[in-house]
Amino acid sequence: MDSLITAAARALAAGDPLSALKRVTLREDPPALALRGIAMAQLGDLERARLLLRRAARGFGPREPTARARCVLAEAEIALVSRDLAHPAEVLGAARARLAGLGDAANAAHAGALEARLLLLIGRLGEAETVLAAVDVDALPPASRPGYWLVAAGIAIRRIQAGPARAALDEARRAARASGIAALAAEVETAARALDAPAARLIGREGQRLLGLGEVEALIGSGALLVDACRMVVRRGADVVTLAGRPVLFALARALAEPWPGDVSRAALVARAFRAREADESHRARLRVEIGRLRAALAPLARLDATRRGFVLLPHRETPVGVLAPPVEGEHGEVLALLADGEAWSSSALALALGVSARTVQRALDALAQEAKVESFGRGPARRWLAASVPGFPTSLLLPARISEG
Repeated sequence: MDSLITAAARALAAGDPLSALKRVTLREDPPALALRGIAMAQLGDLERARLLLRRAARGFGPREPTARARCVLAEAEIALVSRDLAHPAEVLGAARARLAGLGDAANAAHAGALEARLLLLIGRLGEAETVLAAVDVDALPPASRPGYWLVAAGIAIRRIQAGPARAALDEARRAARASGIAALAAEVETAARALDAPAARLIGREGQRLLGLGEVEALIGSGALLVDACRMVVRRGADVVTLAGRPVLFALARALAEPWPGDVSRAALVARAFRAREADESHRARLRVEIGRLRAALAPLARLDATRRGFVLLPHRETPVGVLAPPVEGEHGEVLALLADGEAWSSSALALALGVSARTVQRALDALAQEAKVESFGRGPARRWLAASVPGFPTSLLLPARISEG
């Protein structure tokens, strides 16, 4: 490897793409093309970066498998940053195995960290944790170590584990300082501020108050019966009943929990669950059916008893009842939660992350665009969506996480 290539690679590792480009910008050999591609990615020109990396991979050919595999990994990382989530999902695991087999421990570890980051984005926390645990942190390049710890912090946040999240962020700070790259330090501080901001609201008969992530964790650990509007579940400690996909039942559960220990009238329940101004006989009949379904769903945690005016929620244990809601509520909050990272997402990537159909996401984006909460650029498959403004509160509890995985 000649001196200009070596110097350009060192500049990129130090987060200085302009110095790297000065050394290789006029060269067309595969190593120079690869370094130019990485430099363009660091400068934000992701499409140009992809083209350069593909040219470099073709130039290396089958006789230089390690260099070619590194180009494939770099292109997958660009796809991940640009939220083209389907492409890296297919590539990163294979790239990690390929690089490990070729003896490139540093890039194999980097591929593992990126794969864990992808799995975190789409809410597969158990798989993300398994992949991350297999990554050798010491083998990672210095510029990759803050990202490793940010993924660890993200997993802990979505599992509502404030202590491990803060410890991981402390490690990310140390790694960012050691790398000497200011952009990495800024990314870590942004994540730390999000951890310190309100994560949810506790709503009960006496009013409501904001909670930090540590307070949410303590509340869940207290054994209180919580109707969790962030995850659409009813939980008591580790016992969870999911009502996602059953909005009428969840609306009834929330309506019964908010005034606890008082009861709720039938007219109020009809208004909350069916959005009907007046309860006629058909509404009352439907209410009886839905209450029966909710009673069966919540049987492990609580009873629903009839009163003279309506129904009351009675937990099996003597424990308080409350509603855990996002700090700021509105329709399509889970879409805004993903867009709040500041990256440009495609509708297909949002659908993959949320586990819903692309059409469902598109309807949500259209509605948010009409309210000027999101904006888009590009056309067709190249269309990308951004949050029009950063929300006033972090929405980490609205980010995708499979309830069965914690």
